[in-house]
Amino acid sequence: MFMKNEKKFDTLAQFAIPILTIGAQIVIAFKLPQWGLIVVLLAQPFWMYSSWKSYKKAGQIGILINTVIFTIVTAFGIINYWIL
Repeated sequence: MFMKNEKKFDTLAQFAIPILTIGAQIVIAFKLPQWGLIVVLLAQPFWMYSSWKSYKKAGQIGILINTVIFTIVTAFGIINYWIL
């Protein structure tokens, strides 16, 4: 049962990553960076999952580190636009 759900989430992640990430870039291009940050933050759980799997299966620590830092920077951007 777990493996079936994991496969479904893998498939979801493979669609969510490009759709949300490219969608965020499009929103930013339309001069709405505060909304672009929200959209890209929605992509981050999928990036984290995918980069974690890459780290566990192939030792790709660089993409995991990059994803964690990018998530933190994005969170600061959201705080900057929406709270401060």
